[in-house]
Amino acid sequence: MTSHVLQFTELPDRDRRAVAPMPKLAEGDHVELRIHREGGQLQTLSLPASAVAPVEALLDHLRRGERVALLTEDQELSPTDASTILGISRPLVVVRMDRGDLPFRYVGKHRRAKLRDVLALKARLDARQQALDALGEDTEDLIVNHGL
Repeated sequence: MTSHVLQFTELPDRDRRAVAPMPKLAEGDHVELRIHREGGQLQTLSLPASAVAPVEALLDHLRRGERVALLTEDQELSPTDASTILGISRPLVVVRMDRGDLPFRYVGKHRRAKLRDVLALKARLDARQQALDALGEDTEDLIVNHGL
């Protein structure tokens, strides 16, 4: 795997305004993609029902001007890519790996962690931060309202 896994894409403002939202689909509807080739050929691809929701979410995020990246849960990430997702520094990701908080394997001399493990760590870190924020709010309430 390359270390530049996170390839973000965004739509320019002009294209964003030109893209119409996908209509809500009813049961029995199906989605087809039409591709106009450079030589004038037209190709139509049918999307399976299970692929419609991810495509719809992708288009919705792009229409809102958000940058998106497509990853699979088994995809392996470098510590640098993991740090981007976790919002912490690369050295701290390595510390988390060494502590056993983030499973990884070596590819040669390079560490690689699966996206699913990075996201599981992110969920734990986010839950911990929420608990700390709630504790801070309770402490502030005790100080301000009860003079403790």
